[in-house]
Amino acid sequence: MIKDLFTRRSYTTYSIACFVVWGVVLAIAAADGSHRLDKLLPVFGGFCIGWLSATIARFVYPPPRSRRAA
Repeated sequence: MIKDLFTRRSYTTYSIACFVVWGVVLAIAAADGSHRLDKLLPVFGGFCIGWLSATIARFVYPPPRSRRAA
């Protein structure tokens, strides 16, 4: 199950990868000791709002079914 999650191209895989990368970026900014984290947190918040909006849209308006015979 876990192997299938990471080998196929899916929105779940994309979401996990995005949040892992954001976690690394925020950890580096926090460890840096400068004020970069203050500037990155609003950007991360905007990303989360956009991600949530896209997730809701995918749930409400799923992609059309294929017209090809299976």
